[in-house]
Amino acid sequence: MENSHQDNSRRRPKGDKRQRTRAALLAAARELVHENGFDQVTMEAVARRAGMTSGAIYGNFKNRDDLLIALSDQFWAPIMPDIAPGSSFDEILAALADATIAVLPERELAAVGYLRGRAFALGQSELRRRVHEATAQDYAAGAQWLRETVKAGELQVEPELLVRVIHAMSEGLVLQRLLTPDLVPDAVIRAAFAALSGNFKCRSTTT
Repeated sequence: MENSHQDNSRRRPKGDKRQRTRAALLAAARELVHENGFDQVTMEAVARRAGMTSGAIYGNFKNRDDLLIALSDQFWAPIMPDIAPGSSFDEILAALADATIAVLPERELAAVGYLRGRAFALGQSELRRRVHEATAQDYAAGAQWLRETVKAGELQVEPELLVRVIHAMSEGLVLQRLLTPDLVPDAVIRAAFAALSGNFKCRSTTT
């Protein structure tokens, strides 16, 4: 038992070190993408910026595509609202608006790199395929979350459709807010989510 405890205590720091290494590489990659655009960033340059060897970065990411996906996961993660148990659909939409507003400072720090990465992906068929797969997984998880969270009878459209609408709307609101802050204040973001419920209910009664 003593040997087993010692073995476990030896393993834990390795895991911590790997996480720290990965975080440092992602931070270095974000800096370089922000400065030069993703198409000008090499794996070796990221390793040098992080003060590490090429072996360190290739031990964490297979290639630049892997690195770009990881950057998006780390610095542009899906928005997760804080939902009280038993919340109505309107309350859920209000919480989504609040969560969108709350991530704005983080999004501002990551926006230039995020947009440069997306621009790079547009010209890379394999990377676009991977972005499609990652986004589809997020949509599936979001649709399942809606099914489990929204009360029966309150959802007027298929969750698979609604999650795409919410994502597209929140992305547009965030980016436009960062570009023109005075034109997209918090009130606009809250109004957009509040209107979503009514628009969907209205449409569902006319089709």
